[in-house]
Parts: sequence; structure tokens; C-alpha cells
Amino acid sequence: MSESEERKQSEGFEVGTRSVEMSLTEQVHLVAPPDLNSYDRLFGGRLMQWIDEVAGIAAIRHCGGHVTTAAVDNLQFKAGANCADLVVLRARLTWVGNSSMEVRVDTYVEDSSGERIPINRAYLVEVAIGPDGKPTHVPRLGLSSPEQYAEWENGVRRQQLRRQRREEGF
Repeated sequence: MSESEERKQSEGFEVGTRSVEMSLTEQVHLVAPPDLNSYDRLFGGRLMQWIDEVAGIAAIRHCGGHVTTAAVDNLQFKAGANCADLVVLRARLTWVGNSSMEVRVDTYVEDSSGERIPINRAYLVEVAIGPDGKPTHVPRLGLSSPEQYAEWENGVRRQQLRRQRREEGF
């Protein structure tokens, strides 16, 4: 066992476990004219593209391989963004199954003082894809704070709801 694996075990992590912090990904975009809708606000589809990209990167950081988006949950547009706004997306894993990973993406507009105003929150499910093109196992998720444990429990409930919707044909 390597020194880092021994350290993880001593901290309560199983070997092969990756922390939430290892998946943390932040992207910043400057809203430009091609990103705008006919009302001169950030086009929702562009924001959805950015959300999907940052969620995929967070999932890749966790599993170390290829991923594909399987579901988008709870995409909530709370406010808009305008041309020349800085849009900050923060993604991190919240729950993992055998091959699937739930990623939370929080989106903010950052003003000139550095204050971040929330404009969107989304949960996406990414699935790890092996060299054979089929789903493959992902590392366990190491939780280290009460907030991460609470997010995990909420992720379990969201996964149960996704399963129920699939069974009902949604």
C-alpha cells in the first residue's frame, strides 16, 4: 500500500476513495454578444452547455476516465446574466453509485467587487464509460463535513426519485 493510500485509510477513507474536493471544478465565462438571446440576456441554452461541460469535467476528475451525461435534474433559473457579466460555475460531486455520479453545479454572476450572486443550480448525473463503451465502476466518494454528508443523503433521495420516474416512464 502506498503512503497516500495509508494516509487516506488513517483519515477514514477506503482505498480507491476520492474526496469531494478532488472533483471541485470552477469555470469562468465572460458573457459575449453570441451568448445572448433576443432580450439581450444570457441564452439559457448556452448556460446549459456550460453547466454540462463543467459537470463532465468534475466527473472526469473523480473517475479518471470518460463520462457521458445521463440526466439533468433541478435546473433552476433564479436570475439572468447580461452582456459583459462574469459567470462563474462551481461543480462538485455529491453522490456516487456503481457507475453513476451526481454532480451539483452552482452558477453565479460575479460583480466587480468579487461578490457572487447565485443565478442557477443544477444537478446532473454522469456515467463513467469504460474502453468497451459500457458503464464502468467509479471510486467511492469520501465525505469529510456535515454539509457533504447532508448533500449525500439528498443525493440518495434524488437518485430514488430518478429511479421512480424511470419506472413510471418519465
